Amino acid sequence: MSTSAGGSQSAGRIWVGLRASITAEVSEADTAEALGSGDLPLLGTPRLLALAEAACVAAVGPHLEAGQTTVGTEVSLEHKRPSRVGASLEVEAELTEINGRRLAFMFIAYGPGEGDEAVIGAGRAERVIVDADRFLARANRTG
Repeated sequence: MSTSAGGSQSAGRIWVGLRASITAEVSEADTAEALGSGDLPLLGTPRLLALAEAACVAAVGPHLEAGQTTVGTEVSLEHKRPSRVGASLEVEAELTEINGRRLAFMFIAYGPGEGDEAVIGAGRAERVIVDADRFLARANRTG
């Protein structure tokens, strides 16, 4: 998996327009069959979601303050087309809204093909900025 990032419209350390792209190749471990989300040897929706979340993290991660991270809180994903083992994927995420510590992203996943045929999924994700140590401490107290 590889990443690239960029952005525009500065408004502090994190700004609307931050983007990142994740690339990956579908492996046997990424299939619905392997993930338990189905019984076909095609890209599983949970793996597509994980790639989308990784793109969101990559978009803002380099801009967070020391000790901060983001955690996922909400996601909406439409998995539109199947992807076979060996297929190359690219998932692009863009930060579209900031509301205090809450960050909203739009993402789109592409596979082989041209135009609409290349779109294998799309959606929206929300993440919240947290202090990593405090978040872990709280999880350890309640877990």
